[in-house]
Amino acid sequence: MGVFVYLPLVLPLTALPIARLAEQHLHPRRAARLLTTVAVILASCSLVCLGLLVVVGTAQLPGNPLPDGWSDDEVREAVPHDAFAGKASILALVAVTMACGFTLHRHYRFRARAHRALAGLPDGGDLAVLPDDVPYAYALPGSPGRVMVSTAMLTALDPAERRALLAHERAHLAGHHHRLLLATRLAGCVNPLLRPLQAALVYSTERWADEEAARATGDRRLTARAVGKAALISRPDPRAAAVAGFAAAGPVPRRVAALLGPDPSDRGWPPALTPAGAAAFVAAAGTTVSALSALNAAVALYLVLEAATTPL
Repeated sequence: MGVFVYLPLVLPLTALPIARLAEQHLHPRRAARLLTTVAVILASCSLVCLGLLVVVGTAQLPGNPLPDGWSDDEVREAVPHDAFAGKASILALVAVTMACGFTLHRHYRFRARAHRALAGLPDGGDLAVLPDDVPYAYALPGSPGRVMVSTAMLTALDPAERRALLAHERAHLAGHHHRLLLATRLAGCVNPLLRPLQAALVYSTERWADEEAARATGDRRLTARAVGKAALISRPDPRAAAVAGFAAAGPVPRRVAALLGPDPSDRGWPPALTPAGAAAFVAAAGTTVSALSALNAAVALYLVLEAATTPL
């Protein structure tokens, strides 16, 4: 097993160039899906290797419930620095479990409370207009999903800008962006090195929704004006921050500039000798090496444990 058990814990460092290149050079829909896929795979590999280290660490504890053979010298020698890494991994797994549990609890608690609050409002389809002097708008996922917008926000926009804003929020629901954001946030809880992907994904999902709104309205300049105007006057609803980043508007000047430019290219796999191709290559290489390292460590530890518990 050797150092391979540690590689998936540090390979998420490849997320730094992936995040920058993907959000700048890939179509926002492809960038969002790529970032989420990379985050989930790298986090899963990290969790597998952390679990392997926990097995080795738990076997060293007095009174542990594991088979006696799992604490033999040949098992401990399979992991470099097993005395420290094994015990530290136990604390790390507890911290990961608590962080993921808190994130999920906060996310679903807000959704449940928000949908209960909407029960007293008139049925307006997927649109819920809240009487509030604070201007805000966001997408509330659920069954069904709803677009939450305050009366102050609607008053501040003209009818065409309202259509663009509502199309933007509906694109969040149609694209299930809350699932991508939640998955990436959980990945960041598993391995903090993946947290740079969160900001990149928030930007990519916002750009994705911007492009869908521009397509729905047929006017990129109108959509850019609605995005900029809503960002200038909005005051984020603090309750919405619990819904996996939906309250974040992303870097608005960059979004407006992108909408004032041409439609982003939505080709297949980008050419290798381009920044977008480099992003895709780094993502594929990092995730492949991480997956192979995790698989190698898991198989190696299984064989070592099998040998340690097999009677001679």
